[in-house]
Amino acid sequence: MTTSSIAWVTGAGSGIGRAVSRALLEQGWTVVLTGRREEALRESAQDHPRAHIHAADVTDEVAIDSLVKSIETERGRLDLLFNNAGVFPPGSLIDEMSVSTWRQAVDTNLTGAFLCARAAFGLMRRQHPQGGRIVNNGSISAHAPRPLSVGYTTTKHAITGLTKQLSLDGRPYSIACGQIDIGNAATELAAGFGAGALQADGTRKPEPLMDMSHVARAVCEMARLPLEANIQFMTIMATNMPFVGRG
Repeated sequence: MTTSSIAWVTGAGSGIGRAVSRALLEQGWTVVLTGRREEALRESAQDHPRAHIHAADVTDEVAIDSLVKSIETERGRLDLLFNNAGVFPPGSLIDEMSVSTWRQAVDTNLTGAFLCARAAFGLMRRQHPQGGRIVNNGSISAHAPRPLSVGYTTTKHAITGLTKQLSLDGRPYSIACGQIDIGNAATELAAGFGAGALQADGTRKPEPLMDMSHVARAVCEMARLPLEANIQFMTIMATNMPFVGRG
């Protein structure tokens, strides 16, 4: 990372996206913050002189392509995409999930990630010097499901396929792609887990949470590597959460 390095963070208006954006700013990056709510993005940016706000919906192909063109025009290049935006649909069995809820999960978690990666990959391939890094936010649900989470789990498994394909196809262009799989960070999304999360045996149990700052530092560690090195997959989780083991 140099003093002129440019990062783009999606889902930057809250949670992990906000924490990562602020951590990158602290480490000297220029950061483009993207999310649907401009007011939330401004709160994330805290008027930082190297923070730049671009409100957009990651499912909107035209908006994302336009955003990346503006990065190219205004900043000259893109060094990092943290592909973070996502939704967690309400829990349900597959036969009780509406098609519209399924499509929302796929559109945001998978197609949105694809659109952002596609636009970033294109800029990284044509810029000089060529190359850059994409970090996809997977989830430990990319490895093992929670009960009643068919939409989320399916899309996060698909993110792993996207990560691997980008990593392979990016080799000739110095584009590195890795994935961070996060478990039980203390976000609005995971707040209910601390109160009591549904387990595989049908019981509900409180689960440990970890501070988002640990996730932000982990993403920064992935981002600061030279392009000759890549953390392909990283799992970071609350130490005592019930992930490793039988359940």
